[in-house]
Amino acid sequence: MTRKVIAAENAKDQTPDPNADGGLLDASERPYFVCIGTIEPRKNHLLLLHLWRTFGACAPRLCIVGRRGWENENVLDLLDRCPTLAGPIQELGAISDSHLTALLRGARALLMPSFAEGFGLPVAEALAHGTPVVCSDLPALREAGGVVPEYLDPLDALSWRRSVLDYTDKNSSRRAAQLGRLPLWRGTSWETHIGSVLDFLETLPNRQPAITTSRTGASPLVVER
Repeated sequence: MTRKVIAAENAKDQTPDPNADGGLLDASERPYFVCIGTIEPRKNHLLLLHLWRTFGACAPRLCIVGRRGWENENVLDLLDRCPTLAGPIQELGAISDSHLTALLRGARALLMPSFAEGFGLPVAEALAHGTPVVCSDLPALREAGGVVPEYLDPLDALSWRRSVLDYTDKNSSRRAAQLGRLPLWRGTSWETHIGSVLDFLETLPNRQPAITTSRTGASPLVVER
């Protein structure tokens, strides 16, 4: 667990600045979701943007947190040129920790339809703030979220659409069920993380370097075996 997640857990009972997010916390006016991550192909923002194009005038808001990446022309074209997305989609770029905290606490859920992840820090951050998570069914995200989030195929657009519409409803039974599972989530401490790293290192084979001499009689070569 990073220091950011630890701080989030310690700050659960603190009330964030209501103006920290520029007014985005008024979920009673229009519910919203949060997507966190650099805008790049593996994060699969394209799925969400195509979904939002189908929602029409009653679409919930989607707050995209993260810098623009590379090789992502289709997503950037939609963000810059699609009039249907101009209202409900809010691209925030890089924001402060306090801003992110306020956003997460007011969101209907964190959406993370990634194709690949190293750990899934946004999942841990969202759960630490008591925010439901709908994310891809990836080993790294299951490691971060445990039994709490809803896990979906990142290519199953229909399931994602149903989930977003369901979580938008203030009486959502699926969202209520996930909130009921939230007490089961436990973040990983520094001690546990370092312990798991040391345990992994102990499973690696011992490699002792062997020193040999090159045919030319030059400096010795170090060979792993």
